[in-house]
Amino acid sequence: MVRGQGAKKFLLLRANSSREVRLFARQRPNRPHKYFSQRDLHVVIPSTGVAAGRVEAYRWMVVCRELDRALCQANPRWFPIEGEEATVVGSFIDLRVDDAVAPHYRDPFVVYLMRGADMWRLAAQVLGKAAGYNKGRSVPFNGPVELNVVPWVAGDLGTTIGTATGAALAFQQEGSDRVCVCTFGDGTANRGDLHEALNLAACWRLPIVYICQHNGWAISQAAHTYIAGSVAGRASGYGIPGACVDGNDVEAVRCTVAEAVARARAGRGPSLIEARTWRWRGHWAADDEHYRLDTQDPPGMEDPLDLYAYRLLEGSTCDLSALERIHMEVEAEVRAAMERAAAAPDAGASELGLEDVYA
Repeated sequence: MVRGQGAKKFLLLRANSSREVRLFARQRPNRPHKYFSQRDLHVVIPSTGVAAGRVEAYRWMVVCRELDRALCQANPRWFPIEGEEATVVGSFIDLRVDDAVAPHYRDPFVVYLMRGADMWRLAAQVLGKAAGYNKGRSVPFNGPVELNVVPWVAGDLGTTIGTATGAALAFQQEGSDRVCVCTFGDGTANRGDLHEALNLAACWRLPIVYICQHNGWAISQAAHTYIAGSVAGRASGYGIPGACVDGNDVEAVRCTVAEAVARARAGRGPSLIEARTWRWRGHWAADDEHYRLDTQDPPGMEDPLDLYAYRLLEGSTCDLSALERIHMEVEAEVRAAMERAAAAPDAGASELGLEDVYA
């Protein structure tokens, strides 16, 4: 069953003692999962420094969700991000444009968009169009090379971890204060690539932040069957800071990442962050999720968009009409981008041949 979709309805929530507000609510079963526990999460109190750009962060989360839904509908082999938007946006929104980023394959597009890429050209990649940044080739996760985003050069997981670590080494050697932020899934966290990178980065005090986007699944395998303890707990073995944060709380993610980035920028070395979230949908869009029939969603795992919208309204950062306007504007933007991408020419022999192949 696809969670988070279906007809929109409004849920009345009490924002404060004087008024009620309406938030978009989505029906999802409340099913606990034995691996996740609120006791595992370190409480992070958002700082006042996050106040700037709160509405902007919400908008990027909406962009992330709406574009992802459109891509899932257009390409059954796309990898859904729905339910994990707070982790993605919170990990990258506050970085400098000259910092390097290595996003997880589960929706790197919002990271490119935050750095200035064209939405329709990103969508064109997923549709196999010549106008895509990859010229319609697989893997379709890359965008403009000038945006300091570590490219996916293979479909194998873990490869970007080593490349991101190399970028951090380059920053250190050139004497700059640039940093790199690298995200990956909990399944990839069990690969040797991460161990090698963490060990090297710790030994050389490289300016990099590793973030595990822990959504509870490695394709069809539940996390409790392949991870003992926590991913963040592994940091102690390398003598570096580790933190576990609620990945559905965008402000908590932003604060935790900001602290780690400041540490790296000051020359104090790497950090390892584990953002606990939940994969609402299948591994890919057409996944029938037969392996999840006997599992249950974790308690307290709220829709990150609803959670943040409530916080914005409760704190009078904006009103309901502003949030509704964001949804309407983003839906129109995504619809226009998808229509333009769909109308573009398909990739042909000249795009899919040996041009740009050097080895």
